[in-house]
Amino acid sequence: MKYKVTKVKPQGYCGGVLKAIQTAKECRKQNPDMPITILGNLVHNSYVKKALQLYDLKTIEDPSKTRWELLDQILEGIVIFTAHGVSSKVVQKAKEKGLQIVDASCPFVLQTQSIVKDKLEQGYTVFYIGKKGHPEAEAIYLTSDNVILIETENDIPINIQTPIFVTNQTTMSVLEINTLFQAIRKVYPNAQIHDEICNATRVRQQAILDLKDSDVDTLIVVGDPTSNNTQKLAAIGKTAGIQTVLQVQDLQQLDTTSIKKSKHIAITSGASTPTYLMEQIYSYLCQYPCQKEDIDLHKILD
Repeated sequence: MKYKVTKVKPQGYCGGVLKAIQTAKECRKQNPDMPITILGNLVHNSYVKKALQLYDLKTIEDPSKTRWELLDQILEGIVIFTAHGVSSKVVQKAKEKGLQIVDASCPFVLQTQSIVKDKLEQGYTVFYIGKKGHPEAEAIYLTSDNVILIETENDIPINIQTPIFVTNQTTMSVLEINTLFQAIRKVYPNAQIHDEICNATRVRQQAILDLKDSDVDTLIVVGDPTSNNTQKLAAIGKTAGIQTVLQVQDLQQLDTTSIKKSKHIAITSGASTPTYLMEQIYSYLCQYPCQKEDIDLHKILD
């Protein structure tokens, strides 16, 4: 068996994920004896969650509950807000409970929240393109009745009389949001549209889109199944026309039968995926005779 293996970069933690992990570790270092609870998964990766347990950092998570509801389970000590951010109502509730607050929110997420807050105060109705139940989206669409969550074109309301402001979750697909932007413009030509996909998400997606019309016949996307940015990378791989797209959490999940006939394999990872998980799969692939190649979009852009 001989094939080509292309490592598509950038990979590894994005800045927001790295900041969140460092914030959590530093919190334990500065408070060695206090109970510390993370309100939801700090980032969407189970390996990161297990690593944080070694620092005696407890995580409470329940996909069926909002951050507001989960907060009822924290009775004392320090609460860490995750990289995805929380609404101002959750912050206020934590303060009223007497909890110490440590905010590990991604700066790009906070930026979007600030923009939405300003627009609401100016009297706009906000159309927020995001994923229902995702903590980043939840932190915005549960903030006000004047924020309307848009997942599909069917969610676009009609006859809104106030000015319209449109923005989005930072980890959405660039292709999906552009389609929804266009659909919203048809109904509300004067709507203000503000694309908030973060740079880390954008360059990772663009790197996969650039594989279109190449000879890559298999794409492996390494990341947690709960990671939205990982899911979008896999979806974009299919949009790019790559014959086989595999989304796996780790080497154990890799279906080797799916790659036996591959001639050119590309491998990438989500922004919350530890680098070593991708490297394990890369090393496995490279144990066979193969041609190795790296594509780094950052270098191309420079």
